[in-house]
Amino acid sequence: MGEPGRESKGVRRRGVACSSCREEATEPMSSQNGTYSTMKTVFTTGEAAKICKVSQQTIIRCFDSGQLKGFRVPGSRFRRIPRDALYRFMKENNIPTDALESGRRRILIVDDDQAVVDLITDVLAKDGRFETRSVNNGFEAGMLAKEYHPDLIILDVMLPDINGQAVCELIKQDATMRDIRIICISGMVEEDKIEDLRKSGADDFLHKPVDIDELIRHVCRLLEIEPATSA
Repeated sequence: MGEPGRESKGVRRRGVACSSCREEATEPMSSQNGTYSTMKTVFTTGEAAKICKVSQQTIIRCFDSGQLKGFRVPGSRFRRIPRDALYRFMKENNIPTDALESGRRRILIVDDDQAVVDLITDVLAKDGRFETRSVNNGFEAGMLAKEYHPDLIILDVMLPDINGQAVCELIKQDATMRDIRIICISGMVEEDKIEDLRKSGADDFLHKPVDIDELIRHVCRLLEIEPATSA
């Protein structure tokens, strides 16, 4: 059941995808069904930390000591790590390479407006760095978050069964899911209630109708994917 009074799709679409959130160092990879996705060939320290399941500071220390090979972006402070160097580092330190080999970040979309779900899914799919799943109620969101363990959840606050604040609390109170980032979206939440959402575990909040490019920029920021304009 959609939120009363909200726009039909709950999302403003200004572009096909968030071009500022794309990494430049990618190469095409053929999939089994003959379509193409992108496999990243160069990673930021934040991305490498997520893949290795260690802190970003650990990756930076290993980079600066020479244990993890890479390079600095000319004219900036940014460090970059080639895929083959990260793979060797993971093998040498007995870190499972499954996350590197799959490459894509997991996003769970929770909204009872299927038009919103379809639009967000379409834009993330075009990016190539994400895989998505979706549900339309809070109960299934909690169940799938436990099973799928997404990197980030895009969560509509006004759900037909339980509200988004309760979903945030459920996820953040579970030690196995506390690392999941949450972006809450809604057109019906008053300003004084947004802080309550943050206290319950929301990492970010956007008002509906959501600008799709703005939403993807927030996804990139929370997942520490640096915009290409900074690279």
